[in-house]
Amino acid sequence: MQTIAERLKITYERIDQATAQANRPSNSVQLLAVSKTKPVSDIRLAYEAGQRLFGENYIQEGVEKVQALADLHDIQWHMVGPVQSNKTKLVAEHFDWVQSVDRAKIARRLNDQRPAALPPLNICIQLNIDNEDTKAGVTPAQLPALIEEIGQYPQLKLRGLMAIPRAQVGVDEQQRSLTRLADLFAQYHTKLSDFDTLSVGMSDDLEAAIGHGSTMVRIGTAIFGERNQ
Repeated sequence: MQTIAERLKITYERIDQATAQANRPSNSVQLLAVSKTKPVSDIRLAYEAGQRLFGENYIQEGVEKVQALADLHDIQWHMVGPVQSNKTKLVAEHFDWVQSVDRAKIARRLNDQRPAALPPLNICIQLNIDNEDTKAGVTPAQLPALIEEIGQYPQLKLRGLMAIPRAQVGVDEQQRSLTRLADLFAQYHTKLSDFDTLSVGMSDDLEAAIGHGSTMVRIGTAIFGERNQ
């Protein structure tokens, strides 16, 4: 059985190969290790192997891990799961990034509850690029209003877009979704100074995502194995 360090190495090799194939700089894509349902011991093993960016889907579980690993001062914690309004204070106090903002109310509460002693909270807007009824995120038509809203908040720093394109579709449809996403990102990347992150791509589709401009891939299973129930 492969170790977490070995799986991380293989994942970084996949990223390097995909960036080279896309004729992009070797350091243009970051790896976010998504550690939901995995024990703190697994995160420590990944940290010891050199990984520093970690993502959590569940707020209470994530906060417990942030607290348990407080001795690792250079870890960067990302909330990538849904944020309910009654949990925004926990997120604002413990995380460095929130990638799943899809409502003005959540953005406002995160801003108001971010401790003044901490730097502004890095924000990605979750985009429902395929307009799926069962998936969270704003539609492309709703995106400009939320970008304008977040831009008013001093304790938030808008960094880019996060998306989960439709699963199990043909190559052509996948490419159309990723192209639309890349076009929207490019539009605001040229307008906004800190808008530098396109978070798309997971264990099964990171190569396609990197080929369409992803700057951050969110990888769980390929690093930590199947999710614990």
